[in-house]
Amino acid sequence: MRNGLILGFFDGVHIAHQAVINSAVNFADYPLLITFKDSPAKFFKREYQYIYPRCKSIEKIKSFGVKEVVELDFKQIAGIEAEDYLKILVEKYSPVSISTGFNHTFGKNKSGNPELLLACSDKFGYKYFCTEPQRFNNEIVSSTLIKNYLKEGKIEIANKLLGSNFSLEGEVIHGAEIGRTIGFPTANMNYPPEIVQLPYGVYAGLVRGRHAIINWGMKPTVHNTKKPVVEIHIINYEGDLYGKTIEVEFLKKIREEKKFNSLEELKAQINKDAEECLKL
Repeated sequence: MRNGLILGFFDGVHIAHQAVINSAVNFADYPLLITFKDSPAKFFKREYQYIYPRCKSIEKIKSFGVKEVVELDFKQIAGIEAEDYLKILVEKYSPVSISTGFNHTFGKNKSGNPELLLACSDKFGYKYFCTEPQRFNNEIVSSTLIKNYLKEGKIEIANKLLGSNFSLEGEVIHGAEIGRTIGFPTANMNYPPEIVQLPYGVYAGLVRGRHAIINWGMKPTVHNTKKPVVEIHIINYEGDLYGKTIEVEFLKKIREEKKFNSLEELKAQINKDAEECLKL
C-alpha cells in the first residue's frame, strides 16, 4: 500500500487545506492524515476557538478522499525532536509521500519545517509536497483569516474560503415561545462556546435544506433572556424540533440586531427578513 501522509491540524478544512490534501490524494493510494485531538494552542495555555467541531472537520477531511485520520495527543509528542518525530512516522507508515502547507512546523520548539522535510526526503525515501500559500485579496488564506471574517460577520467571504457554509450544531431547547404568537415559531439553541463567535445580528441561513432566518443575540425587543441565544425560524416549516440536534448553516448577515417598539414592528421586520432570505 502506497501511503501518503498529510500533516497538519486542519481547523475548518479551508481551500488551502484542501490543496494540501489534494497533493496526497492525487499521488498516493492511501492518503492518511496525521493530526491532533485538540489544538496545540491549548497545550501552550492559549485560548483557541474552532471554526468547526473536530468531528465535522474530520468528516470534511474524509470527504476529499482521505482514507484515514489519526488523532494524536499533542502533549505526548511536543517534546520529541523534529527529526526523531519524522523517523517515528516513517517507520510506522512507510510513506511514499508527505504533504504539508508552506508554514507547517513540528517537533520540539517547532524545529521541524518544510526545509527539514525536503532535506530528509531522500534519506527516508518519500516525495515531499509543500503547498504554496493560497491567496484571497492579497491575503494568505488561513484559519485565522477566516475566523477574523466570521468575527466581522462577513459570512459570504468566510464561506468562499471554507469551500462550504459556516455552521453551528446543537440541541433545540425551549424558549419563551413569543415567536409563535406572532406567526414565526423559532427553534432555539445555545451557541457552542468552543466555536468562533459571530457578531450579534440577523442572518440568512439553511436548516435541513430549508431557508431560515437566524437571530443571534440578546432578543432586545422581548427582554426575556439573560444570556445570548440562537433563534432560528425555518421558513414555511411545521414540526416539533425540541430535543433534536440540528445544524444551522449561515449564508449572509442581513442586518444588526435591533430593539423594536412593539411585537407588530418586529413581525413586520421579520417578514422583510424572510423576503431577503428567500432571495439567496
